[in-house]
Amino acid sequence: MHPSLKKAKIFATLALLILTFAFTLPMIAFNGALTQIDEGKSEEISPITASVWNLYNQGRYKSVSTPKEAHNNLEKMIESAAEIGVASMPIWAVSLEAPNYPKVAFPEGIPVFFHFDGFSGEVHEMNTINHYVGMDPMWVGGTFERNIGIYALLLLSLIMVYFIAYNKKILNYFMLIPASLPLLFIADYSYWLYWFGHNLHDWGAFKIKPFMPTVFGDGKIAQFITHSYPTIGFYLLVVIALLSLLAFFAKQKAMKELSE
Repeated sequence: MHPSLKKAKIFATLALLILTFAFTLPMIAFNGALTQIDEGKSEEISPITASVWNLYNQGRYKSVSTPKEAHNNLEKMIESAAEIGVASMPIWAVSLEAPNYPKVAFPEGIPVFFHFDGFSGEVHEMNTINHYVGMDPMWVGGTFERNIGIYALLLLSLIMVYFIAYNKKILNYFMLIPASLPLLFIADYSYWLYWFGHNLHDWGAFKIKPFMPTVFGDGKIAQFITHSYPTIGFYLLVVIALLSLLAFFAKQKAMKELSE
């Protein structure tokens, strides 16, 4: 086997493994679980789903109202009516600070984490703040993206598998799709921030002009100081993108040299 072809398969395999274990697997395992909890059907949640959630939530942020003994235990989280986020890796983190949220009670401000398939963190409190300025709750945005997320990642996984197994030129160019994941996420995230900031309602207690929330960095909305930064899931997307590009160029080189 051509050395560059072997490298391409190794790079693609690593990208596939990261995609699978960071995003696809936890998304599949936890799919529909939040709906079951909301509908009072938590007894229908499988032990596998609970185990996956417990594993992936080790060390993650939990709402300040969550009993410490319930952390990282889905069953106890449900019993204590705690705020439960999804299992996949968080991609972007946003937090708000304000005088009415003292550091003693909220040491990390009001943080919310964005995932491919939902949210985690102080989601309820963030939606309350959004309502205060006439902004829709977060679940209003990105419904299409969340609904197709699992299927899109499974399709990407299939593309990578075919790329590893076969040496067809068209499959090589398909690897540019996972290579664009970080840019696609930022573009979609920015669009929804713009949409939320420019579709304010009159029922907000505090009237503000339409605005563009801060995509990256620190900002200010009314009396709130905002922080918006990538987190572990985004860095994993960057690694997947780099590995996909390396796989693409390695196979391009191999196919070019083999055809000469």
